[in-house]
Amino acid sequence: MLKSNVNDGDGGDAALSISKPRETIEPDLCVIGAGSGGLSVAAAAAAFGRPVVLLEKHKMGGDCLNYGCVPSKALLAAAKRAEAMRSPKSFGIKPVEPEIDFAAVNDHVHAVIKAIEPNDSVERFTGLGVNVIQSVGEFVDKDTVRAGEYLIKARRFVIATGSSPVVPPIPGLDETPHFTNETLFDNRERPGHLIIVGGGPIGMEMAQAHRRLGGEVTVLEGLSAFGKDDPELASVVLDAVRREGVTIREGAMVERVSGTAGAVKVDIKTGTGSETIEGTHLLMAVGRKPNLEGLGLEKAGIDYEKSGIKVDAGLTTSNRKVYAIGDCIGGLQFTHVANYHAGIVIRRALFRIPAKVDTGVIPWVTYTEPEMAHVGLTEATARDKYSKINVLRWPMHENDRAQAQLTTEGLVKVVVDKRGRILGASIVGENAGELIQMWSLAISQKMKIKAMMNWISPYPTLSEVNKRVAYRQYATAASNTAVRKVIGWLAKLG
Repeated sequence: MLKSNVNDGDGGDAALSISKPRETIEPDLCVIGAGSGGLSVAAAAAAFGRPVVLLEKHKMGGDCLNYGCVPSKALLAAAKRAEAMRSPKSFGIKPVEPEIDFAAVNDHVHAVIKAIEPNDSVERFTGLGVNVIQSVGEFVDKDTVRAGEYLIKARRFVIATGSSPVVPPIPGLDETPHFTNETLFDNRERPGHLIIVGGGPIGMEMAQAHRRLGGEVTVLEGLSAFGKDDPELASVVLDAVRREGVTIREGAMVERVSGTAGAVKVDIKTGTGSETIEGTHLLMAVGRKPNLEGLGLEKAGIDYEKSGIKVDAGLTTSNRKVYAIGDCIGGLQFTHVANYHAGIVIRRALFRIPAKVDTGVIPWVTYTEPEMAHVGLTEATARDKYSKINVLRWPMHENDRAQAQLTTEGLVKVVVDKRGRILGASIVGENAGELIQMWSLAISQKMKIKAMMNWISPYPTLSEVNKRVAYRQYATAASNTAVRKVIGWLAKLG
C-alpha cells in the first residue's frame, strides 16, 4: 500500500511525495553504533541465539579502528623504529639517521587497519547472525527506532554511538586548514612543522610520533600538559618528549588561527604576553564530545546533557528499555571501557544479572615512550578520600632487565590504605601498559599489598618491579625494635 505525504513549504506550495511503507522488525536487541562497544554487544547476544539488529551509519569498527587506537598505535610503532635507529650508540652500535618515506608510513598505518577490518566487517557480523543495517538510527518514540526503510521495535535498545573530536570555536579555525584525529591519518605528507593544540594523551602521542618521523613539533596547552594524570609521573614523560625536541608550551591560550595549506599561524596569549607561532600544519587535539545528534533522544524520553547520555550504575537510561555505553555517556572514553560496558549490558539484558559499573577497576594507558599507565585512585584522590595512606615507590633503574635494555627511566607508584588494601597504582616506563594489568587484577579482586609479594617473578623481567614495590610496605620491618626482639626470642627456642 502506498502512502502519500503532503508537506506545505514556507511559501505555501505543496509538494507531494510517495514512499513505500516501512518494514517493521522486532528483534530482541537493537544496537545503534558499530564501534567497539556496539560490536561486542551484538556479537555476544547473537552467540547466545538472540535476534539482533545492528545499525551503523558510517564505518564498521567506529573510531577505534578507523581514526583512533589502531592507526595511532601503528604510527607510533613506525616512529619508535625510526628513533631506535638514531639512538643505539650505548649498545655499541653506530647510530644512523633513518630515511623516512612518510607516504610509506601512511601505507603501513592503513595496512594495519585493513588487517583488522575483517573482524569488524558487515560480512563477519552477518555470518554471526546479526542483522546489519547500514543506516542512521533515530528514535521516533520510546519503543521504536527508524533506520532507512525499517522501523525497529526491540525488547531492549543499546546506544553505542561513540564520540567525535571537539573543534573549539577559535576565531579563524573554520577558514584555516587543520587536522583532527579523523583526518590526520589520511595525511601522506610529512608536516614540516606540526602545531598541536592540546597537551593531553592524543596530542602528546602524536607530538612524539611526528617528531620521531622527522618533523618539527610544537604543542600548545592552555593549562598543564597531562593535566589529568599524576604530576610525578607526567613529568617523566614530558621531560623525555622535550629531550627529543618537541616544544611544549603550557599556559598558552589560543586566541586565533589563520593561514593556508602549508602555512598556518596560531596567535597565543601567555603569562608574559601575546605571540604568534608559525607552522605548516595544525592538529586540534583538545578533547572529544559524545555523538548524540540525530538520535531523537527527546522522543524516546532519554535524558542527556552536553557531556553525554545520563545512565545509572547499570548503564540504563531514563527510558528503562534503553542502555547507553561507551563514549556517548562521557566519563572515561577508551575502547576497553566500551567493551567493559558491553559485558555489563549483556549480563543485565540477557541474564538479568544486576551488574554495575565500577570505575575504580578501569586502567588507562598513554602510549608515549616511556608509557604511562594508571588504575584506581591516584595519590591526590586517595589523600582526599582517606585519612591515612601509604605511598610505595620503586624506580625502574633498580630493575636488572631495565638496565640490560637501557630502559631505566620511570617508576612504579602504589597507594595503599592503613590496612594494606591496594587503592591505586601508576607506572611510567617501558611497557607500563603491560605492567599495570597485574595491579588492575589486584584492585578488582580487592587484594592487599601482601598478595603482591606471594608470587614468583621470572628473572630478569620488568614485571619484577611490581613485586619489589610491594616489599616497600614492609621495608622498615628489619629495623623495627619489636620485630628484632621477637626474632631473637624465637632464635633461643632452637
